[in-house]
Amino acid sequence: MVTLRQIRSVVAVAEEGSFTRAAVRENATQSGISQHIAAVEHLLGVALFERTSDGVQMTPAGRRYYRHAIDVLRNLETAAGEARAAGTGISGDVRAGLMPAFTRAALVPPLQRVIAEHPQINIHIIEGYSGTLTEMVRAGQLDFALVPAFSGGVGLTVNPLARDREMLVSGPQMGLQHGQPIRLADLPPLKVIVPSISNVRRGKLEEYFESHGGRIERLLEMDAMNGTLGLVARTEWVAVLPGLICVPDQTGDIRRISPIVDPPLYSDFVVIEPARKPISQQGLVFLRELREEINSLVAS
Repeated sequence: MVTLRQIRSVVAVAEEGSFTRAAVRENATQSGISQHIAAVEHLLGVALFERTSDGVQMTPAGRRYYRHAIDVLRNLETAAGEARAAGTGISGDVRAGLMPAFTRAALVPPLQRVIAEHPQINIHIIEGYSGTLTEMVRAGQLDFALVPAFSGGVGLTVNPLARDREMLVSGPQMGLQHGQPIRLADLPPLKVIVPSISNVRRGKLEEYFESHGGRIERLLEMDAMNGTLGLVARTEWVAVLPGLICVPDQTGDIRRISPIVDPPLYSDFVVIEPARKPISQQGLVFLRELREEINSLVAS
């Protein structure tokens, strides 16, 4: 019979792509992890992994076994969470990763509601960009994160969150009319602030500019939202940002918000969580409030 420890070892090697990293993650020795994998392969009569120059890769049988293995681990975690909630009520820590697009406009109301209604829930917020948050979720350092949509991968579960309209954000000195839709092709060459390559949105923005006549005079790479918004307000640099992050700029006094048209540009956002561990009961409470707030802002 395959033990739970052996199942965890299979999942760790599959997600880490390395016996060494799997051992660190599971607080075990490399030889111990190897023995667990060998025992499972012996019981099944099939190889689950093959060693390559790039590390360890799953065989076709390994990929099928991995999918069932994470279902087992998720079901056990779900059962444990529901039992705890039935006994003591919903309580415990929540570690959530949010991009600046969400922390600027959509975080505070949900946070206020959860703090008031569930005093036994302790929420820890990490603000970051998609690349960093994704790796933290994959490593189990976050219960979930809200990031731009992508194809996912081994070690992650991905679910839809919201679709948001992209806006050109500029300072008053650019002379654009606040709230007036614009075509990038109608504008002079722009000085554009963009996120780093690790951000999923970077490639999408560059592709849109190239495909729809947007001319770029100069690019500035910056993964610092306060810095981006401050530079836009004071100079002729512009940025393309989700509508959510523009909610506080409704008056147009400090920054002008211009919906991009012909065609409109949208970004899809998703919730990611570790594949092996479902979001806890307390995490679901916080995520439900976040989702409600975000959908309300996007629809307004």
